[in-house]
Amino acid sequence: MRVGVEVGGTFTDLVAIGPSGVRITKVPSVPQRPDDGAFNALIESGLPLARITDLAHGSTVATNAVLERKGFPTAFVTTSGFRDILAIQRHGRSRIYDLEYQKPAPVVDRASSFEVDERILADGSIEKALDPAKVEKSLIPALRKGGYQAVAVCLLNGYVNPIHEELVRDLILKHCPDVLVTISSDMTREFREYERATTTTLSAYVQPVIDRYIARFSARLAEHGFKGRFSVMQSNGGRLPAEAMRGNAVNVLLSGPAAGVVGATRHVARSTFRYLITLDIGGTSTDVCLVNDGQPQLTTEFMIDGLPVRVPVLDIHTIGAGGGSIVWVDEGGMLRVGPHSAGADPGPACYGKGGTRPTITDAHIIRQTMRPEAFLGGRMKIDVEAAKRVFRPIADHFKMSIEEAADSAVQLANANIVRAIQLISTERGYDPRDYVLVPFGGAGPLHAAQIAQDLAIDTIVVPPAAGVMSAYGLIASDFLQFETLTRRRPVGEDAARFLREVHSEMKGRAIERARRMSLPEKLLFDFTAEMRFVGQAFEVPVSFSEKELAKISSAAVLKRFGDEHQKIYFFGGNSDKPVEFVSFRLRFTLPIGKLPLLTEETDHKIKAADIRMFDGRRWQEGRLLSRGDIKRGKRVKGPALLEDPTSTLLVPEGWTASRDENDNTILKRKG
Repeated sequence: MRVGVEVGGTFTDLVAIGPSGVRITKVPSVPQRPDDGAFNALIESGLPLARITDLAHGSTVATNAVLERKGFPTAFVTTSGFRDILAIQRHGRSRIYDLEYQKPAPVVDRASSFEVDERILADGSIEKALDPAKVEKSLIPALRKGGYQAVAVCLLNGYVNPIHEELVRDLILKHCPDVLVTISSDMTREFREYERATTTTLSAYVQPVIDRYIARFSARLAEHGFKGRFSVMQSNGGRLPAEAMRGNAVNVLLSGPAAGVVGATRHVARSTFRYLITLDIGGTSTDVCLVNDGQPQLTTEFMIDGLPVRVPVLDIHTIGAGGGSIVWVDEGGMLRVGPHSAGADPGPACYGKGGTRPTITDAHIIRQTMRPEAFLGGRMKIDVEAAKRVFRPIADHFKMSIEEAADSAVQLANANIVRAIQLISTERGYDPRDYVLVPFGGAGPLHAAQIAQDLAIDTIVVPPAAGVMSAYGLIASDFLQFETLTRRRPVGEDAARFLREVHSEMKGRAIERARRMSLPEKLLFDFTAEMRFVGQAFEVPVSFSEKELAKISSAAVLKRFGDEHQKIYFFGGNSDKPVEFVSFRLRFTLPIGKLPLLTEETDHKIKAADIRMFDGRRWQEGRLLSRGDIKRGKRVKGPALLEDPTSTLLVPEGWTASRDENDNTILKRKG
């Protein structure tokens, strides 16, 4: 039996797929003890842990540790003269007109930053060797005195030659065996000193959090007889054995959203949809991602709390527009939605747990686009009057009815999401009209049609059990990791041979790394070169398959770069300007084998009925149906609400919905 447990900001979701079918469980999250929420889901599901063969887990624990600055005392060690690199950062400003702008605060302050006397040059040669005696005399006593539980080591040009970083790590562990040490050459072998330093310090900062979390979770599993494979989701769209993750903490920062993208991509691919815009609207945020030919887009320019993380992650753009996002009026009298959220505690006012501020969930209750009886399959009591009460001040301020105020909040949230999608599509040279919209999360299907209409998208594909798609994605994900390398070189007549040499070197290192993580050697490899015109500051990723590399010519390499550059910047396709290789990325994957499939709940019985809903500033008559009761191929005309145990799908007027043979629900807009 395969089981995925995903801890979100508001709910913790479980999906189990085995010989007896699909089992879905949804329980409130426990923000102060996320692993309690995960075990509550396991207990609520009634599954005997001894029967679980594959347990995959995703959590926001690392993200929260950074955002809330709840990591453990961490020290930063770098080359002499570079102690202030974390404070100096880059010259860019995220808010250029803010006269009181402050750079993002690093997770390690200057007092906890230390230097060692050494120097490795950009070509990897040693100009000044590290003296172990000096490290033992000066650095070790300082680390002991500071009571640090984690240490980040990032030495100048350590990405080219890690010998000094490894020596510093070994010396620290020799004298301080209880300290967790992270070195930059294990995180990334790419250049750019500041990004490498922040990646290393962030990983070190949350490493004790992840280490203890996984140890605690593993112990509880063992106590309940679990003997299967325990893995943890990463931000790059793949998972790793839990023990391997105890040394790769930075890779779990976006584990939940990444799992949702992978799960949705794989399930709708069974209905031949491979060019997607995924829309994940949960309790606290909205995550959007672009998928081309069945592959979610990757980026190495991810930021968390203003700090860069230089490892490959799914290119997910996040905004504060979830079901729990607070609706408020700013100083200028304008309506706003988010980014602050009511979270799981106290949650929206309609939850009856003490929430006093209006949220998007309250708005849906008022509009009657969500039924109180639909929450957790009717097990959660909803206070409709509380939702109306907290929206009354908004309505009075704008001289609207409560329903109009609630509808305005939803429309504003939709507009914010449309803008987020434009950032990952239109602004990068992709036309949203060439894609289908794939909504999931508890609120994704509710908002999808209006968002699609604003983007001129005509097709929406909603996977079954959309509200727990992230939990499903955990067990639908392959085991995956990346190798990175910076090696600058002009693209000349020997470009193809050089690519093959770099690929061979990185592949050998990847196989060895997989062996250390106890992954079988039946791996698949994808190779990407980061290339640019000479003089440019940033690179364009250009992908090559192993089969292509064996026979590709240097001229074809150059043309491939020109085509990719043209797609993004509308320039470069026929340019004769000199080009250079900068960095390389090798993805190695262990496929999970047969994909476990979700099915629509046919025993989720609700009585079909005529309903009223407030949508588009007016009351409309519509139909209430269970998604599981819709016969395959039959079309349902909007307005309608289609429910499953995990989410509600809104089909507005002018749209039709049908269920295909893979239990994906297809919405089409009339032309």
